Amino acid sequence: MRKSDPGFSVAALEASLFERLALSPTASFTVAFSGGLDSHVLLHALAGLRGRRRPAFALRAMHIDHGLHPDSAEWAHHCRQICAQLAVAFESVRVRVDSAAGDGLEAAARRARYDALKRALAPDQVLLTAHHQDDQAETVLLQLLRGAGMHGLAAIAPIKTFGPGRLARPLLDFTRADLRAYAEHHRLDWIDDESNLNLKHRRNVIRHEVLPVVRRHWPQAGELLARSARHAAAAAALLDALAADDLGRCPGPAGERATLSIGALRALPHARLANLLRYWLRHQGLPAPTTQQLEDLTALVDHEPASRRARLAWPGVEVWRYRDGLQAAAPLAAPVSTLDLPWDLSGPLELPQLGWRLLAVPADGQGLARARLPAAPLRVRLRHGGEVCRLPGRRHRHKLKKLLQASHVAPWRRGRLPLLYADGALAAVADLWVCEPYAARADEPGVRLVLQPL
Repeated sequence: MRKSDPGFSVAALEASLFERLALSPTASFTVAFSGGLDSHVLLHALAGLRGRRRPAFALRAMHIDHGLHPDSAEWAHHCRQICAQLAVAFESVRVRVDSAAGDGLEAAARRARYDALKRALAPDQVLLTAHHQDDQAETVLLQLLRGAGMHGLAAIAPIKTFGPGRLARPLLDFTRADLRAYAEHHRLDWIDDESNLNLKHRRNVIRHEVLPVVRRHWPQAGELLARSARHAAAAAALLDALAADDLGRCPGPAGERATLSIGALRALPHARLANLLRYWLRHQGLPAPTTQQLEDLTALVDHEPASRRARLAWPGVEVWRYRDGLQAAAPLAAPVSTLDLPWDLSGPLELPQLGWRLLAVPADGQGLARARLPAAPLRVRLRHGGEVCRLPGRRHRHKLKKLLQASHVAPWRRGRLPLLYADGALAAVADLWVCEPYAARADEPGVRLVLQPL
């Protein structure tokens, strides 16, 4: 906010939404509504803005009840009453907070809250949260004290993709004092959560003990830290652009970006290699590595392992090196060896225990020959060892183990490939091979198998 600005107002919110964040005037907005001062100000101002714009934009409030406070039910009721007064559609969702992941109750509650909000958004809808300039300053300091890089120091993004829609923070240019002045002027009634005073939370230490001291010497500290966040965001965008370019130079077999070429990775300087690996993991939706985990990962690229395969893992991630490829994925439970499912090829077959979806696409002269398939559904099973397949045009059968090895199928994928059986005989190996006598000839109607990750 410029010093000449009068403070927070409905007009200032309008400029932030439709000029600074460049959101459509006809956007559909959902406010994450806790009933606290900040979110009450945001909702109240939006309700006023909606009333003066023609056509009015769609607006609703969504309250997440974590069930962690004895008054949480009363808070949800209070939020419902406020929304009734403002004629805003309201929904309260109770979530289960699972802190078993080991990153603390506060982080678990945030994860549960955002997961619920993502599920509630439809495509092209915008979720609005009431983060303001003071929140941004606190986040920058927290990230500095965690030793974060550029992406961490970028702190709270003004707008970003969120689930099927977008997440925007239109109040980042305004201070907590601006919002309190608006709330007091309009005589708003808000919830004070006493947990915001608890100094066992690091953010509260920054808020109540560190920033007051800093502001005595640097009165514009909030604005300056927010500026640093913008600089970091610009630098992070440049690092991502470089990583995207490097990713295009390092594809694995058949151009797969889920697998990176070890040889191409080794050609990168160390800093660019580390930048690419972070980007690659993040864009697969996988948890970011710590500094030590990233060092272990770059070492896995730089040095030959004792065998042709090697594995690194941390919570939520498995990284495998096999031959000249590096692959990462979320860990999956061990497949059920007794898997035996019927499939008539008429629709997709979901295999969540394997992480795959199996499809059958009509394709003349490819895949399984329709005329030679039995009337009974095919059976989908897993490897048990000893399977054999005679490929089209070959006189002899081959052990499936040898075929997989010769085709460089990664060891961790082999036990998860669905095998299709017709009348008890192996007819196809996932989307890799069709066995005789079930392979379609050039002039025969067939079905091509497609394996998609879930």
